[in-house]
Parts: sequence; structure tokens; C-alpha cells
Amino acid sequence: MSRVLAAIAQRARLNDGAIALSDHRLSFTYGALETAIENAARELFQWAPLVRPGSPIAIRLPNGPAWVVLDLALTRLGWASLPLPGFFTDEQRQHAMTDAGASLLIEAADAANGDMDLAGVALRITPLALAPRVLPKGTAKITYTSGSTGQPKGVCLSRDHMEAVAASLVLTIGADYAGTHLPLLPLSILLENVAGLYTTLLAGGRYHILQADQLGLADPFRPDLPRLAGAIAEHEANSLILVPELLRALMMVMTFTGVRLPALKLVAVGGAKVSPSLLSRADELGLPVYEGYGLSECASVVALNTPAHRKAGTVGRPLPHLGVSIDDGEIVVEGSGFLGYAGGATHEGPVRTGDLGAIDADGFLGISGRRTNTIITSHGRNVAPEWVESELTAQPEIRQAVVLGEAQAELSALIVPLIPGMDEAAIASAIARANANLPPYAQVGRWLVRDAFDAAAGELTNNGRPRRAALSARHRDFMETSTTGDFA
Repeated sequence: MSRVLAAIAQRARLNDGAIALSDHRLSFTYGALETAIENAARELFQWAPLVRPGSPIAIRLPNGPAWVVLDLALTRLGWASLPLPGFFTDEQRQHAMTDAGASLLIEAADAANGDMDLAGVALRITPLALAPRVLPKGTAKITYTSGSTGQPKGVCLSRDHMEAVAASLVLTIGADYAGTHLPLLPLSILLENVAGLYTTLLAGGRYHILQADQLGLADPFRPDLPRLAGAIAEHEANSLILVPELLRALMMVMTFTGVRLPALKLVAVGGAKVSPSLLSRADELGLPVYEGYGLSECASVVALNTPAHRKAGTVGRPLPHLGVSIDDGEIVVEGSGFLGYAGGATHEGPVRTGDLGAIDADGFLGISGRRTNTIITSHGRNVAPEWVESELTAQPEIRQAVVLGEAQAELSALIVPLIPGMDEAAIASAIARANANLPPYAQVGRWLVRDAFDAAAGELTNNGRPRRAALSARHRDFMETSTTGDFA
């Protein structure tokens, strides 16, 4: 049986009235959540004749109790799920459903056109006439990740391995840290689904969901920072999961407004390298930030710093159910649970992550960058651009940065300032501070100030990572000049 469903049932038997799931309208005790899951599974089972064996059910819903109940009802039925991120384009959504051979699409509908009601939300269920696809045996969830090039790939994961990650997080962090978890990332992202939702329910906490506009995240690329900080404070969130840029945004509003968030006990940050200086500043603001590392093929989390075991400059110790080693500088993970990609061959053996790193004498894992991103300068020095970028974006004046310089004598950077039109001297000073934390061979010698990177123009992946080849091609003229401190 599912560990998460078993934990919900066990807590429901205590009948202690503890809230498991809530939003601004509804709240579910653990007993009520168990009942809602059973009822939803019963309703969904009526569609069983249209569900091909092993074929996933595509889910396209915003964060909310309905998403949670539906996800867990599919777990109860043993049907695979295919969460569709809201930021996917229509083309990418269709690609994901076709690539995975989805049987049904479940999405929000108006009340008049709904096929079922779930947690106060009308849902439309659409049969999909798609060709069946071969999926690895045991696939419970398919998460689509967009890399630096090409169409998103469907990572197939088993239920046992996703729940093993959540159980390891509870064991490593401690169930006493369970309280109110406030999701800021979409539930369709594996990190929030597994490390946020499943971990909270296994630990006996409360998963409290606010709509994007209530969080100030209606436009995630231009967040309403005072509203975000206000929502975290008002709802007394005890834990959050953030990407580095959202952490920087939250720290900025705390710095300028003086707001503090004393209820927070754990803020996990991952998705990109975080500068130690940024983490140090978080400590000064009273933010309990713990850096981690993971990837979809390993069911989201591989390593995490915790309140009991934390070392700056590392992503923490590997989770206890995993075996992590370094082979020729590359991080290799055993026991990840990666089954293979949709439509591809079954994966066997360890996962070679493509990330470069090292494990120190105390067992802490450090990440230096992606093997494929490594810059080799004309002096023959290898530089991971993520390392340099983390120091640049740790400066409050810099919102985004991409470092380039393959086969060149010095590194160059594309700089997006915090505020358009920012004074040139302020940016130069920020770059100088970043350089002071870097050895000479990794310092930025030239930079170009420009507008924010644009996903629609192909400069970013859908999860916000830079498409380095596209950015380098766009700024070829800059790369071929030698003027320091250009502005455009």
C-alpha cells in the first residue's frame, strides 16, 4: 500500500481533528481527506473502461485541494498520473500527452460542463484518442522536464521510490518540523509534489494552499513581493520550498520593508547553485534556509542540508535511501528509482547525473556545475558558469546573470539588473564584489547589461534555466568585442 495513504489512514484513526489539507475556503481533517480520496477514487473508477492498462491520466489543474485529492485518488486506484505544468505551452502539453499515450485529460470546467465535482471544483474528463506508448513497468507518475534544448522528456517514476524520497526527508529533517507547509511552487512540479505534499502528509503536518494571486505570484516572473511576504506571515507558514530567484526576491522585500517571518522553521532551496554569501545574508535576516540538490530522475531530492547537519557551500548529505558516489568528477546516484523515459527503454542501474561535484570527509556533497556547461578558457582553466553566476546573483543589484567565455581569455557575463536603467557604477560595484569572492581565473572581465531573459524568445527553458547556446548566439557581436562594461 502507498506509504502516504497509509499515513493518512493512521492519522485519521487517531480522530484528533488535525487539519491535513486546506485553502482559503475549505479544510480537511485527516479523516475527511481519507474519505474525499476514497469518494474520488470511486467516481473515477467509472471511467475505467476508457483507461488503457498502464496509460497515464493527464492532470491540468492549478494548485488547490482538488489537485491533491485527485493525485491521491489516482494513487489509490493504482493509475499512473501525468501532471501538466501550467507554464507549458499548448504544443508542449500536447507533446507530453501524446508522448506518454495518456488515456484521459482531467481539467477545470465551469459547473455546467463538469463531469465530477472535487473539493468544490468542477472537473471535465476528456477521453484522449492517442496511440498507446510503451512505459516502464511500475510507472506511477510521469514528470516532464524541459532541458536546454528540444522537447520535454517524460521521466517515469514508481510510487515506491517517490514515497521513499518523502520518507527519507521526514527521517532526515525530523517529523517535529512538520507544521504548516505553504506551497509556492506549482504542485505539477515534482519537487513540490514529493518534497512538499507527500513529506508534509507523512509527517502529520498541514498542507495549506493559496491561489497564485493571493501569494502575489500571478505573474511568477514579476512577483508582488510585499504580498508574498505578507501571505507567508499571515498564514504563519512553518516551511517553504523555493528556487534561488524566489529566495532572493523574498530576502529583498525583507531587507527593504523590515518584515520578519518568525514562524518559519525550514526553507528548502534548490534548482540552481546558491552562493554561500546569499545563505549568510539569509541567516542575518532570520531565514532558516537549507540548500539541497536533486533531479527528476531521482524523484526530486538527492541531498539536503538540515537543521541538525548543515555545511555552507554544500547541498548537504545524501538521503539515507540513496547511494551517491563520484566518478571522474560526475555525481552518480544508486537507488534513485528512475525507470526510464516515456517511449524509451527501461533504465537499469545507477543514474549518471551529468552534474559535477565532490563529497567531503564529513559526507557532504558539493556541486560545481553541469559537465556540459563547463567553460574551458583560452588559458586552459575549467570553470563551471553556475559557480560564477551564483556569486553575481548574490549581489542585490543583479537579478539574473549568464556567464560565457568558451576559448576566450576572460569570462564575460550577460547581466540583468534588479531595476531597469540602474546606474552603471552600481552594477560595476556589484560585479567587483562578486569577483572578490572568486579566484582570478573565474572572475568576470566583461559584461553586457540587458533586459530580462525571455522564455518566449527561447532564452530560457520553461523552468527558468538559461538556454546558453541561444543567448550566446544572440550576443555574438558582444562576445567578439573586447570592451569592458558594455550596456545595451
